[in-house]
Amino acid sequence: MKVLVTGGAGYIGSHTVLELLNVGYEVVVIDNLCNSSIESLNRVEELTNKKVTFYQVDICDREKVREVLRIHSDIAATIHFAALKAVGESTQIPLKYYQNNVHGTVSLLEELQQAEIYNFVFSSSATVYGEEAPVPYVETLKTGVPSSAYGKSKLMIEQVLEDLVKSDTKFKVANLRYFNPIGAHESGQIGEDPNGIPNNLMPFVSQVAVGKREKLSIFGNDYPTKDGTCERDYLHVVDLAHGHVKALEWLEDQSAGICEAFNLGTGNPLSVLEIVNKFSQVTGTNIPYEYAPQREGDLPAFWADAEKAKTKLNWTADKSLEDMMRDTWNWQSNNPQGYK
Repeated sequence: MKVLVTGGAGYIGSHTVLELLNVGYEVVVIDNLCNSSIESLNRVEELTNKKVTFYQVDICDREKVREVLRIHSDIAATIHFAALKAVGESTQIPLKYYQNNVHGTVSLLEELQQAEIYNFVFSSSATVYGEEAPVPYVETLKTGVPSSAYGKSKLMIEQVLEDLVKSDTKFKVANLRYFNPIGAHESGQIGEDPNGIPNNLMPFVSQVAVGKREKLSIFGNDYPTKDGTCERDYLHVVDLAHGHVKALEWLEDQSAGICEAFNLGTGNPLSVLEIVNKFSQVTGTNIPYEYAPQREGDLPAFWADAEKAKTKLNWTADKSLEDMMRDTWNWQSNNPQGYK
């Protein structure tokens, strides 16, 4: 079976491409490389000894997307990662996020509909629950109002997909709402390589550890949590990649006209300080840090109820926190400048 993976050269995308190849799927990747590197896919090919078909294509470029789908008329499913993803940046340039994420997805879906490719796994986000949702987040909760344009774009796309399935019941959709992926492939060959200053905790921690940055800023130490720092549900990126494969397999077994959401997380909230301390403990490196004011839009704590994914997808997050720390450091210490 051949699968189209949009944004497949990125952090989560490249790990998912690797897992797809490992279980026998053929993969076609489109990615505009705005925040990713083709080197990630070169390394995936080395690790799997299998070929990745790659096109440098933006999902907003309908003619080029259409051409890829024409060349690969045997594509049977899509996993859609391609998106801008920096929460803070999205509040500063919201139109770019709506143009790329929402308009780009609508354009992609129109081309998939024309090509009669109906199985669709969407890379969504826990941010769709909004700021008022009680924890742990469970899929039966009503979606809320995300605080950022990034979160709103993910929620809009979920709503687009719901309406699409109602109007065209040949579509089958799995919305994967995931929490905080960290870690890297155990080989140390592929991992998270953000452009510029990292927006997420773990790449910042690992860049401090390797000497690329002077110190970590922890935003807020006066939250109503056990140690005053934000708590999140961190899961290993390889577990997350497995979740996409499981969702794809689940869709193959479903009747048409389905659109379901699944949380992918561990169900175990961990604070920023716990992550920093565990990284130091596992790797033997010192992480200097300072406290900074709270960031607008940061919630004190949220985590997943992942029982639905366990029951329906036969998926659980199996890797330990130690695995996440060790694999992050293995990647960063072997690639101090990322893929460059």
